[in-house]
Amino acid sequence: MAYETIKVDIADRRATLTFNRPDVANTMNLLMMQELADCFEFLKENPEVQILVIKGEGKIFSAGGDIKMMLTSGDPVDFEIVMSYLTRMVLALYQLPMVTIAQIKGAAAGLGFSIALGCDVLVAEENSKLAMNFIGVGLVPDGGGHFFLKERVGIPKAKQMIWQGNIMDPNEALKHGLIDQVVVEGELDSTVDQIVGKFLASPILAVLETKSILHEQKLPELKNILKMEAEAQKRMRKTEDHLEGIKAFIEKRTQQFKGK
Repeated sequence: MAYETIKVDIADRRATLTFNRPDVANTMNLLMMQELADCFEFLKENPEVQILVIKGEGKIFSAGGDIKMMLTSGDPVDFEIVMSYLTRMVLALYQLPMVTIAQIKGAAAGLGFSIALGCDVLVAEENSKLAMNFIGVGLVPDGGGHFFLKERVGIPKAKQMIWQGNIMDPNEALKHGLIDQVVVEGELDSTVDQIVGKFLASPILAVLETKSILHEQKLPELKNILKMEAEAQKRMRKTEDHLEGIKAFIEKRTQQFKGK
């Protein structure tokens, strides 16, 4: 399949999906969200693929949503389209009948971190940075961020992480259970290849049955959270604090929030 913002390679029961906007830190614009939704839905119907590795082209996994898109998608119809793609993308990712591995290099932030957390296994290079940093632009996590984060660390800790929006190094993230392995610089590809090899050499059909059983129980909750995230994000997009957060980000200054 031909895509503009992502690359997909399939061979020997393994698929590799690469975010392919390296010139803008692999941020996700509307087209990338649509292509990710289409790609995950395509993979969902391809049982010959048993492992999916998700990574970023260049030096960064994904810095999250495209700030330029946030500035230009003020139209309610545009916003509804964005959230519909997000919902499709996350639901398809969560229901993939394969082991999903996030291969994190450089940074995984905002929506990029939400997608990484939606994977079964997270492997990060030692010098990468991870952040659920929606709060910095006056927004709530989307892309299932609330669901995936609390599944990893529990509700009390998830609240603190979302409210603080801190940038974490991989060792801190590992300590909290947000990721599963930290590797030294230069060994990310080989380490992920080893993980893939172990899964493919295992009775992987049993592995995938376990994933299906556990995820099926949580699917209604994820659907509800995605709906609530979309409704909350719509409200937050209209706040003065969100506009201030965006302006401060572009102007590279400290935000001056007013609770409005």
